[in-house]
Amino acid sequence: MLGPYALIPEESLWALIPLAVYILVSFRPKVHALTIAMIACLFGYILTGQTPAMTGALVVKSLGSTLGLIGFIIMCGAGLGSVMSEARVSHTIVYWIVKYIGVTTEKRAILCVIVTTTLVCGLLGTLAGGCAIVAPILIPIVAAAGLKPATVACLFQSSGETGLIWGPFTGPTVALLAITHLSYGRMMLWAALPYGLIWLTVIYFCGLRIQHDPSYDERYELDTAEQTTLGITAQEKRVTLAFLIGFVGLLTFSMITHQKTAFTVFVMLVLALVICLFKPLDMSVMFRAFAKGMGSMAGTFLLFILLNMMLEYINYGHGFEALGKILVSFAGEGSRMMVVIMGTLVGSFGVNGGAVAQLQVTHDLFASAVETASVPMEFWALALICGSRVTTSIYPGSNMIAPMGLARSESLKAMLFGGWSVSMTSIAFIVVWSWFAMPIFFPI
Repeated sequence: MLGPYALIPEESLWALIPLAVYILVSFRPKVHALTIAMIACLFGYILTGQTPAMTGALVVKSLGSTLGLIGFIIMCGAGLGSVMSEARVSHTIVYWIVKYIGVTTEKRAILCVIVTTTLVCGLLGTLAGGCAIVAPILIPIVAAAGLKPATVACLFQSSGETGLIWGPFTGPTVALLAITHLSYGRMMLWAALPYGLIWLTVIYFCGLRIQHDPSYDERYELDTAEQTTLGITAQEKRVTLAFLIGFVGLLTFSMITHQKTAFTVFVMLVLALVICLFKPLDMSVMFRAFAKGMGSMAGTFLLFILLNMMLEYINYGHGFEALGKILVSFAGEGSRMMVVIMGTLVGSFGVNGGAVAQLQVTHDLFASAVETASVPMEFWALALICGSRVTTSIYPGSNMIAPMGLARSESLKAMLFGGWSVSMTSIAFIVVWSWFAMPIFFPI
């Protein structure tokens, strides 16, 4: 509620000032995400006239919010990823994929990078972490097939981004399911699967283009140690197989019984215990690795708490409702296609600050318009995915620089070429698909 010293009325666009500050400052280089969120919260605190006691109550409320839960899930995902690395589960999965595909040509090497990066990032729930695991294993193999660092770099980013929207327990997927209330299978069928396939198809041809473009002249130079192929042990095979069986089993159970978001925390802990049991790994060592991984995401968890506080401040002044009325009048109450397209474009070019944050902010901006125009959640999920993924692919940022560095490339040109190619193609797809398919599959 508005505090005793509020500077804004009950329902006003002025309540959106914290969000405007968040968006504007997020595009400034070298400003930490926590700094951005804190500045936005300070604006919200002042505008809504809060008191220290009210702020304390809001912090407690935010800890139990959906964003707070998602932040904790992301921490648990990082913990599981750390345990997987400790037990060499990720290494074994990469080894199996490379062996199955058989990297003998440039095309097979590109396919190998795409499949491996998508799967590992989808399992770990992190782009930089997934690429960091696959890079030292993949690079010596694909380098022998003739792939350039610039090619591997752009493949890393787009494949990893796809893994994050396909992985059933990644932060962006959990957030999207919580926002849209779709089942994982329905979300995949109508939104994530077609979107991801478009990205992977486009980046495959971008990789071929970079390979045959002489302006990209980087080459891998491997030392003797890197040229030695490492194998896997029988124990690593057993623990990886147990992990995959447990993963598929828990995912199937979740879909059949329609489990909610909180079930993901149970999944993370069970899979960590499965690894501990089959490694065998001392439980203290396992939890030490799990806690270390969780600690690496502590900043993200705090970010989501601050983000939820910012959104609550906006809701105190009913800012989203005021904006929703304007958006509906602009798009027209019956124009479902316009709402989807506007949501896609605003999310892609107008909101920044992390995928989960973008999903939540973009949805809150258009929630009233989506409800009034009766936009199907299947199509709105597609718009939210695009809006949260395009931003990191068209602007240089951590999601672009990290894969580039891990691929040992310095070609920002190749990253922007790949990023803009997949982004513009996906936006064009959403425009055409919304116009053609929405009236057919979801008539009013």
